[in-house]
Amino acid sequence: MKTAYAARQTPYTLAPEDELNDLRMSERVRPLYDHVKKFIATTVEPMSHEFEMAEQKNTDRWSFSPEQLDILGKAKTKAKEEGLWNFFLPDAETGEGLKNLDYAYIAAELGKNPLASETMNCSAPDTGNMEVLERVGTPAQKEKWLKPLLAGEIRSAYVMTEPNVASSDAKNISTSAKLDGDEWVINGEKYYISGLGDPRCKIMIVMVKTNPGAAPSKQQSQILVPVDTPGVEVIGPMHVFGHDHAPRGHMHMRFNNVRVPKENILLGEGRGFEISQLRLGPGRIHHCMRTIGKAEKALDMMVSRGLTREAFGQKIAHLGGNLQIIAQARCEIEAMRLMVLKAAKAMDVLGNKEARIWVSMVKAMVPERACKIIDQAIQMHGATGISQWTPLAEMYTDVRHLRFADGPDEVHWMVVGRHELTL
Repeated sequence: MKTAYAARQTPYTLAPEDELNDLRMSERVRPLYDHVKKFIATTVEPMSHEFEMAEQKNTDRWSFSPEQLDILGKAKTKAKEEGLWNFFLPDAETGEGLKNLDYAYIAAELGKNPLASETMNCSAPDTGNMEVLERVGTPAQKEKWLKPLLAGEIRSAYVMTEPNVASSDAKNISTSAKLDGDEWVINGEKYYISGLGDPRCKIMIVMVKTNPGAAPSKQQSQILVPVDTPGVEVIGPMHVFGHDHAPRGHMHMRFNNVRVPKENILLGEGRGFEISQLRLGPGRIHHCMRTIGKAEKALDMMVSRGLTREAFGQKIAHLGGNLQIIAQARCEIEAMRLMVLKAAKAMDVLGNKEARIWVSMVKAMVPERACKIIDQAIQMHGATGISQWTPLAEMYTDVRHLRFADGPDEVHWMVVGRHELTL
């Protein structure tokens, strides 16, 4: 007689286990990975220091100075010349045609420097927006918006979260879009719209409710709205732990009878959730691997600080439980890395929909554990750790906010737990 435990089926049997457990980077991508690491070390790191110095001289917090744009532009031009451009895209005609697993390795390196992704045109939310346009955009939509995004000439925003509903359940989204002749008329309020403060942001993909009488999963649509459309009101920045993250910002905004052409809808009316599945799986993997890169950098800083400062007659790495903290941080990073690589491989093997449990696992686990490691690095740096003298405080706030972005922890734990109960 089978016990209840013995009768349970693993959720990962849709593909051979040895295939899911083969987490090796493909040999074809190894040269690109090495090239990215070298480019970050020899171009991005020095450029980042110049960019920071230029930022301190900028008198307008909500714009980039000509000097900043020149520094960034030169690095982007060099990246293009060296072929380090748009490699996140799965379409080989516009990107490198990378598997999720291969890109996951590279994303971990991008996460070690805050300007690395943008320098190589691999920044969120542009990556997700470009992937959506690449897959479901019409030829006209691609020509007008995808082309300049691929060229790194403009930035974009993804507009979903609302202040007046629990928008972690996307069925609650209440911003309305009603068809009036040949135009959509959009009304509603959104907040924490990342990147909308950036003066280079020109286009938004907006989640709206178009079909209130339809089945819950068919009520939402996604519509392209140019930032300069009349009625788009940017109220101001939302703060994250007291910081407004100018000039990119996370903006509070309203749509006041905003009119856009009927053909600005993506894929079709009532297909908003379907579009979300295109971007959320890969996007969450990218977030997680970049976060692991941040945790790795925090551990490096922790070790360096621990071996170069002394207190009470010892290197601080050997004081109290610091040696164990360092050891556990390494174990946590390697565990996170393996989990995310397996989630990426599951998407490659099973497809985004079937791999959603894996994606939820890592999206809930990684930011929480990375926050702990960064917090420990802050502690080992003393007061300097919370100052502007290290990147640790900014890294902590960035990773802590990921526990809300792309679905809060509780939603992902619910997805995983509910799946376990159905086995």
